[in-house]
Amino acid sequence: MSTTVIVLIVIAVIIVLAVGWYLARQRQAQQLEERRVEASERRSVADTKAREAEQARLAAEEQAERAEARQQEAEEVRREADEIDPDVDVDAGDADEEREKV
Repeated sequence: MSTTVIVLIVIAVIIVLAVGWYLARQRQAQQLEERRVEASERRSVADTKAREAEQARLAAEEQAERAEARQQEAEEVRREADEIDPDVDVDAGDADEEREKV
């Protein structure tokens, strides 16, 4: 083999290695970008779920407040009924009420 052929082979190998290295770097960059996009999508899903959870928590708090208000209304109506009922001694307290019901 002549020196020229050896030089051309070496240059061709260097070019092939450089192209391979370039393509590998491009592929790596593309994979990184895909991972960034996936992470962004997951963060978006997480944000959406967090907002839904907050809305559910607020709705539950509102429902609990309504339930507490209804419970207080029921207790007030029960007190009014006890005041109207001649068989219940309102001044005697809860213990006396239990004895009278028995």
